Amino acid sequence: MPRKKKSAFRFGNKKKKKDEYRTDLLEKADMANDRFAAYYKAQGILPEPDWEEFLEAMRRALPTTFRVAGSRLTAGILNENIQHIYVPSLSDAIFEDEKIPPPVQISWYPEGLAWQFNVPKKTLRKSPEFKRFHSFLVFETEVGNISRQEAVSMLPPLFLDVEPHHRVMDMCAAPGSKTAQLLEALHVQDDTTPMPSGLLLANDSDHKRTHMLIHQSARLPSPALIVTNLDASIYPVIKIPSSTHPSGKEQLLFDRILCDVPCSGDGTIRKNVGIWKTWTPMDGNGLHGLQVRILQRAMKLLKNSGRIVYSTCSLNPVENEAVIAEALGSNAGQGFYLVDVSNRLPQLIRRPGLTVWRPTADRSGQGTHESYDAMMKSDGDDSLKAKLTEGHFPPKNADELNLTRCLRIYPHLQDTGGFFVAVLEKGPLTPLTSERERKRPAGEVPEAVEPKRPRLDAGQVNARADSMETEGAFPVRPQQPVSLDAESLAIGQAGDASFKENPYTFLQANDPILLSCIERLQLTPQFPSTNILVRNPAGDAVRSLYIANDIVRDIVQNNDYTRIRLTSAGTKVMVKQEAGRGAEAQYRILAEGLPVVLPYLDPAALIIGDLASLKTLVESYYPLCTTFQGPFREVIEARNPGGYIVRFPAGELEGTILSHDLLLPIWKSNVSITLMIDKKAKSALSLRLYGSDITSKGGERKDDAKDTPNIDISTTTGE
Repeated sequence: MPRKKKSAFRFGNKKKKKDEYRTDLLEKADMANDRFAAYYKAQGILPEPDWEEFLEAMRRALPTTFRVAGSRLTAGILNENIQHIYVPSLSDAIFEDEKIPPPVQISWYPEGLAWQFNVPKKTLRKSPEFKRFHSFLVFETEVGNISRQEAVSMLPPLFLDVEPHHRVMDMCAAPGSKTAQLLEALHVQDDTTPMPSGLLLANDSDHKRTHMLIHQSARLPSPALIVTNLDASIYPVIKIPSSTHPSGKEQLLFDRILCDVPCSGDGTIRKNVGIWKTWTPMDGNGLHGLQVRILQRAMKLLKNSGRIVYSTCSLNPVENEAVIAEALGSNAGQGFYLVDVSNRLPQLIRRPGLTVWRPTADRSGQGTHESYDAMMKSDGDDSLKAKLTEGHFPPKNADELNLTRCLRIYPHLQDTGGFFVAVLEKGPLTPLTSERERKRPAGEVPEAVEPKRPRLDAGQVNARADSMETEGAFPVRPQQPVSLDAESLAIGQAGDASFKENPYTFLQANDPILLSCIERLQLTPQFPSTNILVRNPAGDAVRSLYIANDIVRDIVQNNDYTRIRLTSAGTKVMVKQEAGRGAEAQYRILAEGLPVVLPYLDPAALIIGDLASLKTLVESYYPLCTTFQGPFREVIEARNPGGYIVRFPAGELEGTILSHDLLLPIWKSNVSITLMIDKKAKSALSLRLYGSDITSKGGERKDDAKDTPNIDISTTTGE
């Protein structure tokens, strides 16, 4: 729909006419597509008795699903409160004389941390019980403790089995929900190791979407995160120091790689119902080559004994099993194989991958050829033959590849979207391959086996996203015999002059700014001074300090940031705070940086608060020091202006329960103090502690959920 039409129907009685142009507002009777039915029946994706149940599920609205995210401590407590406070309050909810089902845990998700409910928006807006629950979800999503994520989208990170020491790559990461899961896996030992030794390199080909990715991942700040903006199918070599390589540097290889690739997205048809009107078999045909190249590149970047998870939200075997088969065939002898994960997530109902499928370039959807050879020998339209390659068809050794080890998820099995997952590992190399690897000259990059094809534009590459809206069919591109651009993979590749992001620069351990921060904030000698970096043009005042772990530091220091299009590295932990008239500006610790900095903070630097003082700080934005009572007031008044960390010990006051210590940053001026967390985080904290948002809003209070029960939870790291 043209943009001018969208803006023409924004207000008043225009709404009805606007809706007439929307393809996502369809009656159930209109949710049909003869091409879709003909094509997938030809593929034999389901037994005939399941077909009508499958179609009926595809026509139903997708349930709302969410995942309890963040640190394990916070997630566990928050999940208990959903289970023991919110669910009981919703169990007897009745709206318009109908009983509304409460949220239920997704049976297959580990530790019961994922939930599902199917409630109409009208109920969420008008039912008091669900309105409070919805407000709770909104608050917690804003601060990163809840991730609104489709159930099947949660699967790929689970099958990667990420551990804190792993070097992980997410090749097509935006918008970032799976990236957040991978970060949580890296930080699973935060209680004892707040700075994991591993790495998550999250990449996306679209510059704007990388910033969406950075925003999403900021909900779990990590010194182990790097974000790049590159074409995943020709991702360049990244260098890290090496004590054994003659050049002193070696290629970075990964333990785990996620390839959640761009796809036609027909598995999302329950939420993107416009696909019913636009779907054709050509959608998947046009993306097959790109998907193969991304997976092949991942194979070149994987360590021996490493793991790749390939996934799509498409049901089309051309985008799924055909991609796996072609990638395995082109890497024969490299030790790759499909992993049998049938014993993983036993409560997840899945179907095996296909070994036979019938690709077609006919818009009718009916598969017309059993094999590539049959198609080429036929008297059919030569233009159709040019649109399909041998890789679109089942290989002759399909059974030997164990394609049935792939996972197919269908909507009618557990009320989800459609999805495909394949888990590959790289085992020992064959003797022939090992000899070839041994003879390769030092520093030479392995030659990619898949010829390069013209890149899809940004709109096509980004078709696959959790929130995608399908615009129509993708153009079909025949494979061209073009050699892979070796320079794009070479260690010495030049930088990209069009890349305009500011560089990251590590400070020297004796930098005056850094030494001042260590002294003022009372950081211990163990603080990793060599891992502090800044990001600002040369000559500009330093406004923010970032922290990175060792592997992130090695990558930043040994690679041209324009060559790898480095968009983000590490996490921001300190910012410069103006101290008021006549006072010197200082750096303060950010709330999101506190979990990383806390282990290096001298315990004597902590101020001990109390629950009464905490309530005052939540209620008011700039309470005077004289407002407080007892020891807390005495300590505060004795301190110089600056940033401090306050520990509020676990306890109970007037029905408010704090189950474990809560640590929060404050800023003290000459006469007042303020809680240094943003407004949304403050409102979320208020809702958890006091059952309503008691924060000051321009002299007024917001009590939209005043009857919400008190919740036993804190927001930040406790010891």
